[in-house]
Amino acid sequence: MKTRVVVLGAGFGGLELATICSEALGDDVEVTLIDKHDSFVFGYSKLDVMFGRTTLDAVRLHYREIAKPGVRFLCQTITAIDPQARTVTTDAGVHEADILVVALGADYDFDATPGLAEGGNEFYSVAGAQRLGELLPAFSQGRAVIGVCGAPFKCPPAPSETALLLHDYLSVRSVRDKCEITFVLPLPSPVPPSPETSRALLAAFAERDIEFVPGRRVSSLDPARRVAVLDDGGELPYDLFLGVPKHRAPDVVIASGMTEDGYVPVSSRTLATRFPGVYAIGDVTTVGVPKAGVFAEGAARVVAASLIASIRGGEQPAPYDGIGICYIEFGGGRVGRVEVDFLSGPKPTGVYGEPSEALAAEKRHFGSSRRARWFGR
Repeated sequence: MKTRVVVLGAGFGGLELATICSEALGDDVEVTLIDKHDSFVFGYSKLDVMFGRTTLDAVRLHYREIAKPGVRFLCQTITAIDPQARTVTTDAGVHEADILVVALGADYDFDATPGLAEGGNEFYSVAGAQRLGELLPAFSQGRAVIGVCGAPFKCPPAPSETALLLHDYLSVRSVRDKCEITFVLPLPSPVPPSPETSRALLAAFAERDIEFVPGRRVSSLDPARRVAVLDDGGELPYDLFLGVPKHRAPDVVIASGMTEDGYVPVSSRTLATRFPGVYAIGDVTTVGVPKAGVFAEGAARVVAASLIASIRGGEQPAPYDGIGICYIEFGGGRVGRVEVDFLSGPKPTGVYGEPSEALAAEKRHFGSSRRARWFGR
């Protein structure tokens, strides 16, 4: 009997896990990859769509292109997960697993921030970024507020990138002097594990006259008055609000009984849950690393190596190291980089790379290499 591996979610973690299993085990394993979407979009591509640098069609990667031995993709909506029985119910049937991997990411909780759905524009979903791409050309004067509504949130540098890219976008249109940009972040600094990266971003904000409000969360919006209300009661008037919604695990994961405090707890060494044969990777977990694709990818490698060792025999892999690289758009075609280590030492540390065109090319290679690896493009 082939080992049945059912992977829920085809993001960074799910795609990398399925790819490694296929490469190492081929048709000796049966990997079922399930996602409700029919295509994948890199998170950073949403900013490119939002600022008109590309189109959604140009960056969308269709799951139908996946052609790997031992892997089948199913575009289905998951309606129930039973981690004890390792069964998954979808809108098309029931799937049984020997090994179940939950990689469903984090969803957005609009209800947690009153007024956000009515009075703001979120840019963290593909649809939200596309909608803002249609709205931004009409913004020519007034205050734009980039506000984070809760932590943790995906890709911590992304709101900083948005502020810097918005500055460039308005400058190219020759309306920057008529606009204000304010950035509200519930963290004490843009990238807390790397003071050097944070200093570089703060200097970039100051140089571009971007107001930075650290340690504050946007708790609600008042659409009638066009005011963002902060968690300390302070208010920020806005003409355009670009929001990062509060995150939480998907409803179907919460209903499964796997979560604690909104996310799935796992072993930081193995990514195993408390249920035998069930793992969780990526944004859906609490593992002590940021919610970012590169960390989900790293976790997937550990789980895949563990599965291969179990099936083929051999030593279990080294523990998950919590190391990842994040690229940061500084504008003007330059990209910075921070390599962060979250788990190997007594506290997280980060190594900063100055923005450059060379790192912009490295970021492009990061994307193209994964397109080729996961989709054969």
